[in-house]
Amino acid sequence: MARVSFKLVVSGEVQGVAFRASMRDFAEREGVKGWVRNRDDGAVEALVQGEEAQVERIIEWARVGPPGAHVTSLERHRVEERPPQAGFRVLVQSYQRRTANR
Repeated sequence: MARVSFKLVVSGEVQGVAFRASMRDFAEREGVKGWVRNRDDGAVEALVQGEEAQVERIIEWARVGPPGAHVTSLERHRVEERPPQAGFRVLVQSYQRRTANR
């Protein structure tokens, strides 16, 4: 089976409802690798890697999310295979490049 990588952006009521922790738990059960984080705009962003069927299952899960979430849109963008991720991590900080104050 082919390995695939997707970047996901999930919008709606997805922060403050345990979306990231629930996604990590689902990913670990499915054998999906990658990461998930909150974005400043209120969305949740994730990188998911694995066998195509595994990744499709987590994308379908993300269309609904955990109880309490209300997903209004899910963007998925196939990305070139990145270095394989070790497990599935919840990122707690934004790793965006910040410009220094001058």
